[in-house]
Amino acid sequence: MTDFDAAASLLLRNWAATTRIVELPEAMRPRTRAEGYEAAAAVAAASGSAVAGWKIAATSEAGQKHINVDGPIIGRILTSRLLPQESAVTLGDNIMRVAEAEFAFGFAKDLPPRDQPYSQAEALDAVGSLHLSIEVPDSRYQDFTRVGAAQLIADTACASWLVLGPAVDRPWRELDLSAHAVKGLLNSAVKAEGTGEAVLGDPKRALTWFVNEAATYCGGVKAGQFVTTGTCIVPMAVAPGDEVTVDYGVLGTISCRII
Repeated sequence: MTDFDAAASLLLRNWAATTRIVELPEAMRPRTRAEGYEAAAAVAAASGSAVAGWKIAATSEAGQKHINVDGPIIGRILTSRLLPQESAVTLGDNIMRVAEAEFAFGFAKDLPPRDQPYSQAEALDAVGSLHLSIEVPDSRYQDFTRVGAAQLIADTACASWLVLGPAVDRPWRELDLSAHAVKGLLNSAVKAEGTGEAVLGDPKRALTWFVNEAATYCGGVKAGQFVTTGTCIVPMAVAPGDEVTVDYGVLGTISCRII
């Protein structure tokens, strides 16, 4: 039996100290996607922090190639790592040092595990709100591009800080989010541009994929939680002192400071 509690303890120690490991030792290393999610659940349970929501990583082909995985993965966002808009985000010894622009869906209904996959209509029906967000990810591995999907999943899919805005106050359900333009700015200068198509072709499609992945491996989704659906832009390199703003057009803007 693989010791996922020991894996969780090791990952959390490195998270707290902002230190790195090459990979998890053999005796505690997950080998499959399912085992990765089992280890990630142990990380959340041992963290002392509630699960505020979820993230999807590697929702673009470029992102998958970058971290050498064959498809998207999900991770938990802990309440201790969740920040309101215009917050100061501590970069510290973060090795990824990027900011990402992501749509986030807030759930108003539970979506528990079941035998049949959820449809996109069912997933959207469970959503109560749309939010704007900025993710500043990190990894507990020295080279997160080499450890593989199972170990990345165990490490909460490179979760670190998430800046989450309030519910969007404009109608969004009829918008074509796949074509919706998103601009990333650093210190008021546009550094990256993209659309929702970057995330599995459409944020609503990414939402549906997530709901079924969570139902299969993570016990489903709870009302009150949210999911960020992956970056719509090429991640922007950031450093202390940077002001990060993401412009989502008619849906509004969100910003944070990097310290």
